[in-house]
Amino acid sequence: MTDETPANRSIVVRRSARDRIVRAFPTFREVAVGSPFWAFTMALSAWHALWVSEHDATFHLREILLLYALGGLLAWPPSLFAARWLAQGRAFETRLAAFLLCLIAGTIGVTGCLFSLDYRAFYSQWHAAPGTRTWLLQFLFTSASAFYQFLVLGVRLYLPVGASALVLASLWLARSDGSQQR
Repeated sequence: MTDETPANRSIVVRRSARDRIVRAFPTFREVAVGSPFWAFTMALSAWHALWVSEHDATFHLREILLLYALGGLLAWPPSLFAARWLAQGRAFETRLAAFLLCLIAGTIGVTGCLFSLDYRAFYSQWHAAPGTRTWLLQFLFTSASAFYQFLVLGVRLYLPVGASALVLASLWLARSDGSQQR
């Protein structure tokens, strides 16, 4: 006879949830190698998109490339964690979808937030005193409009190099996670 009381089941569930979280964390090597590589790839993607379109943004090229590189650098670890947490123990197709979704959302989200912070820093000189209700509304609406502007104008710089890198990285990660049985 087993000791399957509700209290024991909750301990097993807590322990397995904790194990699932621990197994989802990327290793130091994955972060140390993957983050700079993803950052370089996102900057390369932005450079390529600007070069192909012969865009006039060359006078801000360094800042644009830095923004995309920093977005990729900071997005890699949490995106990898989220994808692994979502797809642990699942089929290859599910792991692939999780890596695609999390890398897309993480990279665009982090880069958009960085753009929003820079945008907000510029316009803050005309905003009300910090901590007031007016300042809060100005902060929220300026940040939201900057993020929207990034979605409309900035996401296209991920095409075609960033999209190709996304698919290749997701395929590699989904395959390697399946063979490791994390």
